[in-house]
Amino acid sequence: MNADTQSRQYAKMTDTPAPRLIMTLAAPSIISMLVNNVYNLVDTAFVGRLGTSASGAVGVVFGFMAIIQAFGFMFGQGSGSLLSRALGRRDSETAGVYASAGYFGATVCGALITAVGFLQLDRIVVLLGSTGTIAPYAKTYISYILAAAPCMTSSLAMNSMLRYEGRAMLGMAGLMSGVALNIVGDYFFMFVFGMGIAGAGLSTAISQIVSWAILTAFFLTGRTQARLSLKKAIHAGVKSYINIIATGLPSLLRQGLNSLTTVILNKECAPYGDAAVAGMSITARVIFFVFSVALGVGQGFQPVAAFNYGAKKYSRIKQGYVFTSIASEAIVIAGCAALFIFAGGIVRVFRDDPAVTEVGVRALRLQALAFPLMPFCMTTEMLYQSTGKSRGAAFLSVIRSGLLFIPLLIILARFRGLAGIQEAQPVAVALSLPVTVPFAMKFFRDLPAEGGDASPTADR
Repeated sequence: MNADTQSRQYAKMTDTPAPRLIMTLAAPSIISMLVNNVYNLVDTAFVGRLGTSASGAVGVVFGFMAIIQAFGFMFGQGSGSLLSRALGRRDSETAGVYASAGYFGATVCGALITAVGFLQLDRIVVLLGSTGTIAPYAKTYISYILAAAPCMTSSLAMNSMLRYEGRAMLGMAGLMSGVALNIVGDYFFMFVFGMGIAGAGLSTAISQIVSWAILTAFFLTGRTQARLSLKKAIHAGVKSYINIIATGLPSLLRQGLNSLTTVILNKECAPYGDAAVAGMSITARVIFFVFSVALGVGQGFQPVAAFNYGAKKYSRIKQGYVFTSIASEAIVIAGCAALFIFAGGIVRVFRDDPAVTEVGVRALRLQALAFPLMPFCMTTEMLYQSTGKSRGAAFLSVIRSGLLFIPLLIILARFRGLAGIQEAQPVAVALSLPVTVPFAMKFFRDLPAEGGDASPTADR
């Protein structure tokens, strides 16, 4: 990328009105997440045609995929936040070091997950919460996911880095190509070629490899300010990797806890049969489909916060935070209202089984009532992570994703059975709000005057 293009990009990130810039950057993220979630829902519906046990296997493997995604997000969010702040300081060399270290760190972690996963495959499907009838389907599906894990982690890292550069359109192009291929591949491999759930796994693996190839090409052909370099990754130094991991740790905690809660949820549901596992799995995917739109707006806010923090334009961070909170709130309220009204028909689209529908409808309506509280918590957590306040971001991630939900899930399951399992997530969401409010107040109280230097502990 030449100097003139870099100057225009800097002006775009620091001069464009914050709400307009956020929506410009959010649009590709929203589209990518919607298309990806459409795929997840289509995949769930396709697999549901194979039976309730196969449908439950998708939910089981979804928990393991969250582990893979956790490392991709950790390296992507960590390196992305750091490179964006470096670009805000007009330091493209340092940005390239963080991009290279983030890419290769994610790839190595993905390869380790592949190796350990295949060595412990039988044990993993049991630990993930598979019942005896779900386990054979889960084992087949997860084998293909493991094979593609290095491409999956590095693709997620690159997508995050592109967003933090303000080049979200490139990230969308790479991910959407893979998703489109995945949807088509699901149909042909599963039904035309008669591969069943193995076809769903193979299609996912191929799509991840294609996305990885496209995204890597963007970084190697001068389409980005931060260029990938093996030499930079090797000579980045331990401190650079520590900074990336510390900054990205909230993402690892969030995704890791999401995976852990999925495993615990599946185990708590298992005594109530495959219908309970399938019903809660469908609920999780449907509610995330709605929330992903708000999450996309938040992802548009992250590069604005990080870049302008580096450029010392702090008023733009506050403007962006207020806009993101309001916009994402409006989106979630509208989506959850629709889910509450049409819960029965929505669940039956994925598995027309009365037992699955009974479980899914109540869970979906309860979550639709609670999830309008999530956008404020999400935006505050993203604010802390994007500006390098890793300790606060990590705490907010732990609170929102596991520290409340896991104990509530175990306790309510003991006292209220399946009804308690359905109620745990909504109660956890409601309790996370009063914890988050003081963090938001403290951030803006401590923010320096426009153009001033942040405190020495600002990036901790």
